[in-house]
Amino acid sequence: MRHITGRRSFLVLQAALIVAAVMATTLSTRAQPAGRGALPGSVPAWATSANLRGHADPAGFVGFRLYLGWRNAGAAEAQARAVSDRLSTSYRNYLTPAEFRRAFAPSQADVNAVRAWLQSQGFSVNYVPTNNHYVSAEGTVAQVESAFHTTLNMYAVKGLTLRAPAIATSVPDSLAGIAVSVLGIDQSSQLVHTDRADAPPSAAFVNAPPCSAYWAEQLAVGIPNPYGAGSLPYAPCGYTPAQLQGAYGVGAAIAGGNDGSGQTVAIIDAYASPTIVSDVNTYSSLHGLPLLGANQFRQVLAPGTYRHPERGLVQDPQGWYGEETLDVEAVHSMAPGANIVYVGAANNFQDLDAALNHVVDRGLAQIVTNSYGFATELLPPGYVKPYNDTLIQAALEGIGVYFSSGDDGDEIENIGFRSVDWPAASPWVTAVGGTSLAVSAANNYLFETGWGTKRSTLTAGAWDPTPPGVFLYGSGGGTSRLFAQPAYQAGVVPNAIANYFGTTPHRAVPDVAMVGDPNTGMLVGQTQTFPDGTVKYSEYRVAGTSLSSPLFAGVMALADQLAGHAHGFANPALYAAAGSSAYRDVTDPASTVAVVRVDYINGVDAADGTRVTLRTMNQTGTLHTRTGYDDVTGVGSPNGLAFLAALNY
Repeated sequence: MRHITGRRSFLVLQAALIVAAVMATTLSTRAQPAGRGALPGSVPAWATSANLRGHADPAGFVGFRLYLGWRNAGAAEAQARAVSDRLSTSYRNYLTPAEFRRAFAPSQADVNAVRAWLQSQGFSVNYVPTNNHYVSAEGTVAQVESAFHTTLNMYAVKGLTLRAPAIATSVPDSLAGIAVSVLGIDQSSQLVHTDRADAPPSAAFVNAPPCSAYWAEQLAVGIPNPYGAGSLPYAPCGYTPAQLQGAYGVGAAIAGGNDGSGQTVAIIDAYASPTIVSDVNTYSSLHGLPLLGANQFRQVLAPGTYRHPERGLVQDPQGWYGEETLDVEAVHSMAPGANIVYVGAANNFQDLDAALNHVVDRGLAQIVTNSYGFATELLPPGYVKPYNDTLIQAALEGIGVYFSSGDDGDEIENIGFRSVDWPAASPWVTAVGGTSLAVSAANNYLFETGWGTKRSTLTAGAWDPTPPGVFLYGSGGGTSRLFAQPAYQAGVVPNAIANYFGTTPHRAVPDVAMVGDPNTGMLVGQTQTFPDGTVKYSEYRVAGTSLSSPLFAGVMALADQLAGHAHGFANPALYAAAGSSAYRDVTDPASTVAVVRVDYINGVDAADGTRVTLRTMNQTGTLHTRTGYDDVTGVGSPNGLAFLAALNY
């Protein structure tokens, strides 16, 4: 599949997936006996004979969740649409979590049946959330193979060796109408990534000079400009909260008290930074933000998740500290009065779905931002359905869920074929894409381009390769193959995008956008470990759509406060304002835009020299910025007070 590129027919891709599934099935001679019901979509496409590396260790640990579907699922989805549509008489008639459970959650009898069966197979049952969405259990590979009538093998995929069933998992017929999917037996979740391009881990990273305090403050005099006369600007050092508030036109609202007070934003990531409160307060004191109030921030570990690593899998909690720091400081920058609840999964590979379910099930926040995803939506359906069910519950409860759209553009360079990311592709998600942002000396908006970066390196006085160079990263977007076009996109998304893979319109991504280019990113502050062993607070530029999503979540907190109510699943409202002054329409620039960037080779100082690169913007592959909706920036970026006014109903 890695050789499928460009506008190749989906039928070709679909055929490849079918072949992969058939090949995976042939790896075991065990057939499903009568009296069993298969759990659909439990064999990933990468579980093929070509990738087979052997049988999984029978004694190996397996932690999994057996998901149950909603009762009256069609009615739940219809009601979720109605409460989110301002033209509906049911608009904003949100359910409480308790009301949702009474109307749509699986019955206790069904949960008891699943629990009893799992225990009869020797599994330890760990946790059931109050919405009865899943039963969390653990056991061994051998127990899973016996109970689910499958064979677990190890397969090579994207540099990892992951476990997957060779044939579809199944449950007894008595549970076939109750259990809908299982997560954790198949390790597809190891392929999750944070949408945080160019971000350093907790080991120190320092911006190298020269860099600009604002757009074009410093010019790269004497360095060749391949795009015309004059000197190119040096990349910004990282925009501050005042610059981002000013550029997106919300500074006056925040100063006037429309600062997100009374609203709650949840952030979902893995692990938890031990220095987050001190880092945010230091950052705030340095950049004119209020310090976190006594009850303004809290960290929560979702219950029933797996705290110990699976055998053979390497955990990297420090690698996610920067992610939490970026997300929290971004939300606090755009909504300094909002409450923030950070919900950390106990690991970075399996429990992010449980963390989201915990936020929704307990009604912890009205806005949820997520800066992670999979490089394709072509995951086993068993991964997609339970997540989508949780998102439907969120919409019913008036919770808006925001996801980064991804940092690899059309994904062709990454996976070999064009794809949108998951869960950003869900029609129940607000997918936030990225832009490259220019801010003036007075903190005013100058322009934005679509975020798509190609890079060349200055070598012996010339750029290599010839500019614009090689693709580095960019805003995720495109057209879904899984989901039909939602009603809110009809008439807004051009047919050329909606019908990209055929004649039937499908979901397009992203929905909106804010700055995501690491070359015009945000300055964040974090406690870092330096090579000499010192540990201290330091600031550096970082971005990715991991920045775009929490920034937009912060803006939505302002909108909720102004309107006096939660907007919940906001896509119908966001698209209703498409084409108006509520957005800045991001289109192709009149001429090529590029910056010169200097980086320390060792990441912290000039001891090993520096590297000078050319970063050319708006290089978006098969995606294109254009007038109106586009598959790089959606309907555009929020235009300050006009955006807030458009949602003030």
